[in-house]
Amino acid sequence: MTRILVDADACPVKDEVYRVAERHGAKVSIVSNSHFRVPVLPWVERIVVSDGFDAADDWIADAAGADCVVVTADILLADRCLKAGATVLAPNGKPFTGASIGGAIATRAIMADLRAGGEQLGGPPPFAKADRSKFLQALDTALVRLARHR
Repeated sequence: MTRILVDADACPVKDEVYRVAERHGAKVSIVSNSHFRVPVLPWVERIVVSDGFDAADDWIADAAGADCVVVTADILLADRCLKAGATVLAPNGKPFTGASIGGAIATRAIMADLRAGGEQLGGPPPFAKADRSKFLQALDTALVRLARHR
């Protein structure tokens, strides 16, 4: 069975994940460091890990595989999951791929260096309605592709 692993602590598209998973018969694992509400549905499970540094990331990376779609904005987690064979999507619908992850990691490192040097860079753009639509389409496409390759 296809599984969707959600890095849930700051994920703005959990409701969308539930809807698409139901249509495709996929299992959903909501992984976080703290308890919060998830729907009581047979295909949704809540995984609460310790509050240790990267505990949720470690759990997701260990569970990721070729039959999984991982939803995360964390570039380093995306890299780990890609190496495990998973399909990885950002909450805005942007796929992380083997071809794009290196550039994303490099950009992340440059931005961290600039911030460490005192640069005021701002954050990512606000999450928009169009991002939600792109995510829905990307998740649906990813699940269809995984179903074809079973």
